Amino acid sequence: MEAVMKYLKDHEMLNRILQFFFSTLIALAVLFIILRVSRKLFLKLRSKKTGVNVVFGEKIFRFVVIFLCIMWIIMSNDLTKSFGQSLFQSTAVIAAIAGFAAQSVLSDLICGIIISSTKPFAVGDRIELESGIAGVVKDMTLRHVVLQGLDTQTYVIPNSKVNSQYVKNMSYRNDLRSVDFHFSVSYDTDPTFAAGVIRQAIMESPYSVPGKHASPGAAPDYAPVYFMAFRDSCLDMNTTGYFRPDTPTERFRDDINTRVWKALAANHIEIPYNYMNVLVGQRDS
Repeated sequence: MEAVMKYLKDHEMLNRILQFFFSTLIALAVLFIILRVSRKLFLKLRSKKTGVNVVFGEKIFRFVVIFLCIMWIIMSNDLTKSFGQSLFQSTAVIAAIAGFAAQSVLSDLICGIIISSTKPFAVGDRIELESGIAGVVKDMTLRHVVLQGLDTQTYVIPNSKVNSQYVKNMSYRNDLRSVDFHFSVSYDTDPTFAAGVIRQAIMESPYSVPGKHASPGAAPDYAPVYFMAFRDSCLDMNTTGYFRPDTPTERFRDDINTRVWKALAANHIEIPYNYMNVLVGQRDS
C-alpha cells in the first residue's frame, strides 16, 4: 500500500485522474440512488394525484439533481476545478448568449411552471385547444405537453403554445369524460319526442355512462336532451354524453352518432340538410 501511495505521489497527474474517477463514481452512485428513490415517491404521488404539477415537478427535480451532481463533480476535483471556476466567472456572458439563443426554451419552461401551478388539466384529461387540436394528456415535459390523438397520432405541443390558447377540458376535476353532441331534426318534428329518442339511443350505448350533473345527493343520471335553437332548415337538439377515461373518444362519438342516426330513422324523424331554392322566371321586357 505504501508503495502504491508513493507511486501516486510521484505521479501527480495520475493521482488527480484517479481521484476524479472515484469521485465521479461516488457522485453517480448517489445520483442513481436519489433518482431511484424519487422515482418511487413520485410514482406513489401520481397514483393518488394525476395533476400536471406532479409530473412537471418530477421533471424539474430530476433536472436540478442531475445539474447539481455535474457541478459537484466539476468543482470537487483539482483536475476540473479551474475549469468550473472559469465557467462561473463567465456566467454573465454565458447567460446573455444562452438567453438570446434559447428564448423559446425559457419561455416553454416558464409556461410549464405556470401550467403546473394553475393546473387547468390533469394527466388523463381530454382537452381541446383553441387551434382545434384535441387529445388525451399523456405527459408534460419541461418543454412540451404530450397529447394522444386518434389511433397512433401523438401531438407534442410547446408549453408556451398551450399556455397562450384557451383550453376546453372535457373532464375537469371529474373522473369521467364528456362530449357535446348536436343533432339536427326537421321542423315538423316534435322536439320532445325527438329528445326522448336521442336520449334513449345514448343510454343504450355500451360506452355511455350516467354523468354527474345531477343535484347534490341525487344519483347520477344521463344528461337530458335540450332543444337549443331554430336553425335555417332544422331544429338544433343538444346533449352531453359521458364515458369512462379508458374509452377512446373517437369510438364513443362513432357509436353514439351511429345509434342516434339509426334511432331517428327508425322513428321516421327526418335529418334535414341545407338546401337552396332557386326560382327561374322570365324577365319582363
